[in-house]
Amino acid sequence: MKPLATSLLALALMLVLPASLAAEERGSVTNLPIPRYVSMKASEANVRRGPSRTHRIDWIFKRRDTPLLITAEHGHWRRIQDRDGAGGWMHYTLLSGVRTVIVETDMLEMRAQPQPDAQPVAQLELGVIARIEECDETWCRLRAATHRGWVEKQHLWGVAPGEIVD
Repeated sequence: MKPLATSLLALALMLVLPASLAAEERGSVTNLPIPRYVSMKASEANVRRGPSRTHRIDWIFKRRDTPLLITAEHGHWRRIQDRDGAGGWMHYTLLSGVRTVIVETDMLEMRAQPQPDAQPVAQLELGVIARIEECDETWCRLRAATHRGWVEKQHLWGVAPGEIVD
């Protein structure tokens, strides 16, 4: 097959395949997808200007379970970003693979089933951090304090549109 035809075929496949099956960048250290969401394991974590302890501290995150987006890897360091776009480099031991989200809509109704007309089980305030139990293409089942239920993914930060989490 000629190079142009091969390129056109690859482009056509990328447009047809779901995003979860499309080729993705991988971290040079972990071979995990980049970007990817994680959460903060520690209750306090320094965010540095560069990937070493000799770099200046730009931020101190002070909320355990905060969802973060990893955008790069370098040795034991991960370049992270929060929902406001603030970030820098954080040591990998301060991060967890446990998936969490931040509620971005005030008084968001958590429902018993992943349907807009399902019975409400709780209301979540803006800024609440909840653990993801599972997500389909448009809904996530969350655990927030003692409440469990489903919310529409579009009201959350910490999970990609169309991402499936199980």
